[in-house]
Amino acid sequence: MSVLYKSTRGNGELISSSQAIIAGIAMDGGLYVPNAIPTLSVDLSSMINMSYKEVAYTVMKEFFTDFTEEELMNCVNKAYDKKFDHEDIAPLRKAGGAYFLELFHGPTIAFKDMALSILPHLLTTSLKKHNINKEVVILTATSGDTGKAALEGFSNVEGIKIIVFFPEKGVSQIQKLQMTTHESSNSYVIGIEGNFDDAQNGVKAIFNDEKFKKAMEENNSMFSSANSINIGRLVPQVAYYFYGYLTLVRKGDIALGDKINIVVPTGNFGNILAAYLAKKMGLPINKLICASNENKVLYDFIKTGIYDKRREFVLTSSPSMDILISSNLERLLYFISGEDSNKVTALMKGLATEGYYEIDDDMKAGLKDFFGAYASEEDTFEAIREVFNKDHYLIDTHTAVAYTAYKKYIEETKDNTPTVIASTASPYKFNSAVMGAVDEKYKEIDEISLINEMCKLSGVEIPRAVKDIEKRPILHKKVCSKDEMKQVVKEILSIN
Repeated sequence: MSVLYKSTRGNGELISSSQAIIAGIAMDGGLYVPNAIPTLSVDLSSMINMSYKEVAYTVMKEFFTDFTEEELMNCVNKAYDKKFDHEDIAPLRKAGGAYFLELFHGPTIAFKDMALSILPHLLTTSLKKHNINKEVVILTATSGDTGKAALEGFSNVEGIKIIVFFPEKGVSQIQKLQMTTHESSNSYVIGIEGNFDDAQNGVKAIFNDEKFKKAMEENNSMFSSANSINIGRLVPQVAYYFYGYLTLVRKGDIALGDKINIVVPTGNFGNILAAYLAKKMGLPINKLICASNENKVLYDFIKTGIYDKRREFVLTSSPSMDILISSNLERLLYFISGEDSNKVTALMKGLATEGYYEIDDDMKAGLKDFFGAYASEEDTFEAIREVFNKDHYLIDTHTAVAYTAYKKYIEETKDNTPTVIASTASPYKFNSAVMGAVDEKYKEIDEISLINEMCKLSGVEIPRAVKDIEKRPILHKKVCSKDEMKQVVKEILSIN
C-alpha cells in the first residue's frame, strides 16, 4: 500500500514521504501525517531474531513507500554503524523492576541520535529523487540534545547548512560544550537569551515567513527541519519500540503477543508519539505512560483535556523536557479528532491567541491509550538514588522522571504488565545532577571533573562524546535575543 502525507491543518494535496521529508513543515504551518497509519506487512514472529538495522528497515518501509528497497537500506546501513558504541544499537537493561531501553549509545549519547543519524541520509536521498539542486538550510531549535545530534548528523554534508539555536542558560554545561565545540564547515550554533519555547517559536516564525522564503528561493536555497516536526525524524523512532519488544521476546522475558507498557519522559511529545504509532501498527502495547517534569503541561492535558501554556516556566534538572509547547501533540490531536483538520486548526489557533485550548469529549476518549504522571525535582533525585542503590545502575535525570512515573502508575493502577522505560540520555550527559543525587559530596565538584568520578562510581566507560570535552576549543560564541534570530539567519545566509 502506498502511504501519502498531508497536513494536520488542511485538506490540501497528498504528497509522498520524500516530499514531506524535504518540506519538514507544511505550507499552512501544520505537521505532516500519513493518510493512514500502516500496519506491519510481516508477522512479528518473523522479526524476533532481526538485527536493529533489519527491524528499522522493516518498520520504516511501511511509512516511506516511495523509497526503493536499495535507497532505504542504504540510509539504514549508513545510519546505524560504528558511530554507535553498542552492537545492539538500542540494548535493554533490567533494573529497578523495569526494563530500560538504552537509546543513548550514539555519537552524542542521547536518544536523538537514533533518528538524527538517519535523517540526513533520508533527506539527501529525497532531494536526489526530486532532482532538487538547491542548498538546504536545516534550521532547528534545541532544548539541549537535538542540536548536537543534528550537528553530528549533518556535519559536512554537501549542499546543506545547519543552524542551531539553543537557550543560552537552559542547557547543561556538557550539552553546551558539545554544541559550541562542534567542528564542521557547514554548522552555525547560536545561544539565545530566552528558553526553548522562545527558540522554537523563533524558528517556526522564520519557517512561516513568506517574504523570507521568497528571498531564499532567489538565493537558490530552501529551509528544512531536524526537529521532530519532520516526519523523517519521527518515523525512525517507531523502530526502537519494536526492537525493545522483540528483545524481551528473544530473552524469554515475555511471550510473543504479551502486552507491555511503555514509559517515555516527554517534552515535545515526539518520542511518545512514536510509541503510539508503534501501537497503532500492531505492537502489543497496553499503556503509554507520559512522564513530565515540573513543567507538567502534558500531565494536565492527559488528566483534563485542557492544554494550557499560561503558567510559570520552570528550569529543572531535566532540561530537554523544560517545554510548554509540545509541537508533536498536534499530530495526536489530528488522530484522535477523527482526522478533522478544521478542528485541529481551531485548537492550534486557540493555543496561539489565547494560550490554551480544551478538547471535546470524543477526543478525550481518544486519550485512553495514555496515562500521565509527573516528577518533582525531589522525586527525580530520589529515583536516581533508588535505582543506583538497588541495582548499581545509573540513570540520567530525564530517565529518572520516567522511572518516577512508572512507580506512580503501579501505585495507582496495581498493573504489573512488564514495562519498558525509554532511557533517553546517558548519565554522563547530566553528571552533576546525577552524581549529586547519589551523594551530596559530588555537588561541590564541577561537571568536567565529575566525568572521571562517574566512571569510577559506575564502572561504565567514559563515552567518546564527552571524553576530553573540556580540551576542545569553543568555536561558536554568538548569543542573540529571541527577537534577533531572523536577522542572525539572514546574516549567515547573506540575505538582505
